[in-house]
Amino acid sequence: MKRSIIIALFVCIAVCNTSLAQDNPEPEKPQNSLNGGTIESQFDYLNDASNNYQEYKVVKKTNLSKIKSNILDSLKVFKDQIVEKNSKINEQNAKIDQLNTGIENAENELNETLAAKDSFSFLGIQVYKTTYSTMMWSIIIGLGIALAYFIYKYSNSHKVIVETRKDLIEIKEEFETHRKNTLDRERKLKRQLVDEMNKKQGITS
Repeated sequence: MKRSIIIALFVCIAVCNTSLAQDNPEPEKPQNSLNGGTIESQFDYLNDASNNYQEYKVVKKTNLSKIKSNILDSLKVFKDQIVEKNSKINEQNAKIDQLNTGIENAENELNETLAAKDSFSFLGIQVYKTTYSTMMWSIIIGLGIALAYFIYKYSNSHKVIVETRKDLIEIKEEFETHRKNTLDRERKLKRQLVDEMNKKQGITS
């Protein structure tokens, strides 16, 4: 029963629309509007081309199929564009990775070059110039301190030697004076002895 009522309503609506169309011919719609333009404009055309039934729109199956096909085609185009964009993005990422790798290698080479510039091989060991300079200055300062110590010790030893030589000379001079005095005493004693002997012989004779 309900089905018969609905069919009757559709027939009435169709008859009314036909009569209205004959009395008030609709303005000519643009041809092939579903064959081009944006999806929004196609929906606008579909809305305008569809009949009204209460708060509904009666859409032709052919138009519905056409706009569905157009939407699917647009989605396919969008998907292809997305795939193409993703492919380009992947290529750009690969190039960026290559550039980053190149930059990293360049930085490593630069660091190695700077390290080679600031260092050299010493006894088979890679030594930085600053470390070598610090080590050499430490050795020089250490040798300077050792040299100053040895000079100080030598100076003290030299003073001791000079004083010892001076004392030795004084002792020699004293010894020489003492020897001369002793010789003089011996001579005097010998003279006295000779004189005494001579006196003794003179008294005896």
